[in-house]
Amino acid sequence: MTTRTTPRTLLDRIWDQHVVARLPGADLLYIDLHLLDDLHSPQAFAALRTAGRAVRKPEAAIAIPDHAVPTTDRSGGVEDAAARTLVETLATDARGSGVRLIPLNDARQGIVHLVGPELGLSLPGLTIASGDSHASTHGAFGALAFGVGASDVEQVLATQTLLLSKPKAMAVEIAGALPPGTSPKDLALSVVAALGPAGAVGHAVEFRGAAVQALGMAGRMTVCNLAVEAGARTALVAPDDTTFDYFRGREGAPAGAKFDRAVAAWRGLRSDPDAAFDRVVAVDTIGLAPLVTWGTTPDTAVPVTGRVPDPNEIPDAAERARHHRMLEYMGLVPGQWMTTLAVDVVFIGSCANGRIEDLREAAMVARGRRVAPGVRALVVPGSGLVKRQAQEEGLDRVLREAGFEWREPGCSMCIGMNEDRVAPGQRCASTSNRNFEGRQGSGARTHLVSPGTAAAAAIAGHFVDVQKLNW
Repeated sequence: MTTRTTPRTLLDRIWDQHVVARLPGADLLYIDLHLLDDLHSPQAFAALRTAGRAVRKPEAAIAIPDHAVPTTDRSGGVEDAAARTLVETLATDARGSGVRLIPLNDARQGIVHLVGPELGLSLPGLTIASGDSHASTHGAFGALAFGVGASDVEQVLATQTLLLSKPKAMAVEIAGALPPGTSPKDLALSVVAALGPAGAVGHAVEFRGAAVQALGMAGRMTVCNLAVEAGARTALVAPDDTTFDYFRGREGAPAGAKFDRAVAAWRGLRSDPDAAFDRVVAVDTIGLAPLVTWGTTPDTAVPVTGRVPDPNEIPDAAERARHHRMLEYMGLVPGQWMTTLAVDVVFIGSCANGRIEDLREAAMVARGRRVAPGVRALVVPGSGLVKRQAQEEGLDRVLREAGFEWREPGCSMCIGMNEDRVAPGQRCASTSNRNFEGRQGSGARTHLVSPGTAAAAAIAGHFVDVQKLNW
């Protein structure tokens, strides 16, 4: 007689393999990889010293400055005193505790959520912790990654474990394929718009379906990156041949026969066909168009050829008031065509869209054209390796000739912690993942778009359907 095991989700599989102890209301989870950055780690290291504790497993962590780093010439170091303190503190803490450091002048430096996969560290089936909220990006590789607070960073440093309540499992089934002229960023924004800003709260979202399987790793990373903007605890995509090919030959990945054995194990990282999810949401790509946000949350996306919605058509009073506040901050009126909005600044980069595929998308639009007069356009590669590859492909030349600024890698204008900021009242077309009030600078007005749409806005001087740009 055979006993049939309970069908399991991908979340179940990875979670159960890492439980150290089950406690009332939470599980103690072993963490395989700890990503440390210059913004969220100093407090954790300081607390560790105060408590007289050492880093439990320094070889399981890597430290990379990214949030506060300058994206202009670094030969003279970091000029801004506050930023310099953050970068130097991270380096001192890492070296003093034996944690591997990718310093500011290293060719591999960049945003932690790009560097981890590039170095072959964010492997399928691992648990990953990061002080940055967009750790869900690593879920694109079939890893279970969590963005955590400073006290949790301290806990991982001290114990290599994390106390977590297991999220509910949500499946987002995306049928079809991306229509011509659209990108994974448009898909990601459409998913967030469909779920709403709190639609995935308390859930780990597994992205599934033909549209997801057709995406390259960069596209899957973008979709997983933005899942937290719908309130998700984390996001996942089951690894497949696309994933395995990505890691083949990378620095930290297994090599030779070990890689073959790893792939054989990774193939088992998927949800059973009859696994039960707490919630299933169906999304179709039919009718998907290039999108742009009009409000101050990422769920407020409309087609770039569409209009600003009218809050007075919303029945719920609280939601209606929220929409009115967003319109006031963004300087918009109901019914206004998005294509009438002139842009002052264009930012292409961030952990949402700073990969080589994103820069290729922008360069394809910019080739042979010029940035409109009065528009400041920045391109910030997500890592040094991305920048080097872009330069080898000549993308930097295409973008420079079009009038874009070509920068050093970092978070840059996504969070505005260095000199890369949008001035009060300025309107920015941004490929980042958050358009909150003041996110890119006090009073800045941020519109989230894809790299292609951002480049098109820079060329036209206003939002325009990249498919209808005068080719």
